[in-house]
This record gives sequence, C-alpha cells and structure tokens, in this order.
Amino acid sequence: MSASYDVIVLGSGPGGYVAAIRCAQLGLKTAIVERENLGGICLNWGCIPTKAMLRSAEIFHYMQHAGDYGLVAKGIEADLDAIVKRSRGVAKQLNQGISHLMKKNKITVHMGEGRVTGANSLTVKSDPGSGSGAGKGEEALTAKHIIVATGARARDLPFAPADGKRVWTYRHAMTPTELPEKLLVIGSGAIGIEFASFYNDLGSEVTVVEMLDRIVPVEDADVSTFLEKSLRKQGINIMTGAGVEDVKVTPKGITATIKDKSGSSAATDFTHVIVAIGIVPNTEDIGLESLAEMDRGFIQIDPYGRTKTKGLWAIGDCTPGPWLAHKASHEGVTCAEAIAQELGNKDAHPHPLNRNAIPGCTYCHPQVASVGLTEAKAKEAGREIKVGNFPFIGNGKAIALGEAEGFIKTIFDAKTGELLGAHMVGAEVTELIQGYTVGKVLETTEAELLQTVFPHPTLSEMMHESVLDAYGRAIHF
Repeated sequence: MSASYDVIVLGSGPGGYVAAIRCAQLGLKTAIVERENLGGICLNWGCIPTKAMLRSAEIFHYMQHAGDYGLVAKGIEADLDAIVKRSRGVAKQLNQGISHLMKKNKITVHMGEGRVTGANSLTVKSDPGSGSGAGKGEEALTAKHIIVATGARARDLPFAPADGKRVWTYRHAMTPTELPEKLLVIGSGAIGIEFASFYNDLGSEVTVVEMLDRIVPVEDADVSTFLEKSLRKQGINIMTGAGVEDVKVTPKGITATIKDKSGSSAATDFTHVIVAIGIVPNTEDIGLESLAEMDRGFIQIDPYGRTKTKGLWAIGDCTPGPWLAHKASHEGVTCAEAIAQELGNKDAHPHPLNRNAIPGCTYCHPQVASVGLTEAKAKEAGREIKVGNFPFIGNGKAIALGEAEGFIKTIFDAKTGELLGAHMVGAEVTELIQGYTVGKVLETTEAELLQTVFPHPTLSEMMHESVLDAYGRAIHF
C-alpha cells in the first residue's frame, strides 16, 4: 500500500500534532505517523499526567494544613493507586481528544514505526500485535515535505539502567506500585525537582543530588537560592556540587555512592532512585544519517525548522533546546506556515522562533517560572541593567491565600528600557509568567509596564511592583 501527501509528520507529540493541524488548516493534504500513542510523551507520560499528580499532592498538602485556613480536617491519607489512576485517566481523556482533532482536520493517521527513506519518502512498519494497524505490514508513503518530530527519551545512568522496579525514569515514577520510603533523585532540573516535590508531599524521605553548584541551574541564581531554602524547609535533603558515582540494586532497594562537594564519597541506601539527568533525542535508526546535520543526536535546523535537505524539516525535542512542549508546538506552527509559503500560499507569513522569548515553568511547591535573560546572562552580554524585586509578603492577595512565600524579579536594559528577563518563584507563577512573555514579544519597555493598570487584589500586582522597584518607585514595599 502507498499513499502520497503534501506533508507527512513523523511523531504526534505537542510539536507533531500541532504541526499537522496547522498544515491541514492551510489546505495541505496531511498525514501523521505515530508508533505508540497520539499526543506523544508530553500528553501521555509527561507534562499533563505529571501535573495531575502534582495537583493531587498540592491538595493533600493544603488538607494537611487546613488549620491555617480555619478549617478542620482529620484522618487525611494519600491513596497512591487512586492518584495514579486519576493521572492516567486525564492522559486517556486528552489522548482521545487528539484522535478527535485528527478526524476533525481530516488528517490521516498511520500507526507504526516510521523511517525516512529520502527527502520525500518514508516507510511505516506496523506492529502486528499493537491493535491499531495490525496486519498492515509495511507502507510506503511519499510527500512533498516531511516534518520529523520524534521527540526524546530519558537518559539512563550508564552504570544503572532503569529497570522500572528500583531504578526509575520519569515514566516509572508516574506509575509507582508503592510509595518510596527513601527516594534518591539524581538531577535538579524541572523533572527532578517536580518529582522530588511530589513524593516529599506524599511522605517519602527525599534526597536530591545535583552536580552543579545550585538546583534548577538554568534559572536565575536568586530563584535557585530561594527554592533550595524552601525545599530544605519542607524536609528535602539537597546535595549540590555532588555526583553519584555508582548505583547498585539490592533486594530491598539501591545503594548509591555519592561524592559530596568536599570530595568525600559515601555509600547510602535508598528504596528507589529517579534518574533525571537529561534526554536523548529519538533520531537514531530512522534514516536521517545522510539527510540531516546532527549534533549529539539533535537535528540541526534553521529558525523555521529546515534541515540541510530541501523538503525535510524537524521540530521539538529532537532539535536543539529548550526542550519544552510549548516550544515544540510553536515550532510546529512556524514550520507548517513556512511549508505552506513554499508551496505557494501567499497568506502564510511564518515568523522565526525567538528562543529568548520562550517561558520555562517548574511545577514544584513553590512554583518557578521565567522568561528571557537571567541577571548573570544579561551582565555577561555586556548589558547595563536595572533590576527590580518584589516579595509575595508585600502582596495582599498572596497573604489572603496563605501563600506569602516567593518573589518576582524583573531585569531591564538601563539605556533602552527593554525588558530583558523576568524570574518568579511562588504560588501560581507558572500562570503569571505569560504576562511578561507577551511583553517581550511586543518588545515592551518599562514605560508601557509602568503605565499598565493591574487589577486589585491579584497576584499580578507584584509584576507591576517589581517593574516599579527597578526604577525606584515601588509602592508597597
């Protein structure tokens, strides 16, 4: 069997399925190839189901502190199986939603293992035992353009590959059969810190080991310092400037040899370990060797998603970072519009991706969010800057919510007033950050932000106060 399309998208994660939908909207005959689940890792095993789990932990945390709100709650327990079941239910609901979107937009779905055989062709090999696509064997497909959106997977420890029992990746950590009594988390990026926060809230004894000198190292240094202090206060043991030299699986758990910042090594027993040390792009053995330029497995692209081969495009986690779902989705739209433009659509006007305007969010407790340059990066770039800070304790809504922990930091170019970056830690900052992200895309300066009216009482008022503080005008602190 063979079929021909304008565009074939290999991979249906948040980059792939969005690219396919935008292609279809632009009138292109579109197909998508997926080997496992529509929605990819993010929807099925990442962003969405983890947030469902973190929401359960957040509610449990509030219930345990009901007295702080004048309420009485007794006999509170966490049901791990029910938490996991709810999380999987959320993922299933959204997976079905993606199927509906494919049908609505008349996108043909080919379930199976895709392999690129040329700039305009690929094969799809079905797994006879997979259900969907069973018995089809191998299909040869052709297209004027192919978008590779194959994503990435968790990186294993070379000396302790994940076994799903004692050594976990994020995927295993989302479907635990038991609550870890003593948990080691290796890596303090967003994934590591979110799981550390989740399991700590449910009662596990958690230790986080980070090789660099601070946790969430991509964030502003002030945010890292504040978050580490907060997590330590919650009972999480944090070791920075440390490394795990060896992990041995035992009948009752694992024994990890950890070298601390002083250079001393010691063996410590844990019941489980979560490895969160980065990702590996899913680009091997899919036919790209001669078609795309690669760097450590990541496909090199221009700001529109073009590879070195005409007609072959790439987006998402199989390309250079940041490796975020919303970045992948945005790339998908940009790529689709660039393809439509090449195919003669005069109404398609793609805009190149601005990596400096991509927000990052970490859903621990307290939350972390940021966009743009950190203070250190702004100085490294030779910018003369103005910096504003405003604490949650100075905000009426935060106090009323019982969430007076955190701050908002803004960074401006002292000469032009350009908003260079914004960094937050505290309640609901993952929702607040988009205000500054819009500001960056609109190329706003301090003048517009100073004159903007923020509603009262809201947490967003702290965004205004932080800008005011950068110019010596803060009102409430």
